[in-house]
Amino acid sequence: MLISSNKDMKYFSVTDSSQNWIKSSYSMTNGNCVEVAGLSGDVILVRDSKNTKGPVLGFTQGEWDAFVGGVRNGEFDRRP
Repeated sequence: MLISSNKDMKYFSVTDSSQNWIKSSYSMTNGNCVEVAGLSGDVILVRDSKNTKGPVLGFTQGEWDAFVGGVRNGEFDRRP
């Protein structure tokens, strides 16, 4: 499934339609959303909900947990 990688980022090509993609309940109808899959696996996948056949980013469980922790702590809140 891995098609390209470098030190900082992993890109995946996902042709397996059995992935259970989840979109946030906070998603608006304007389509500016991301979807995630694989939350119980070794790699968490993230894609643009408007381009489901486009690039997919993959993150390790540790990377995902660090990101979600930062979101919960307000580290990415927009500042006025």
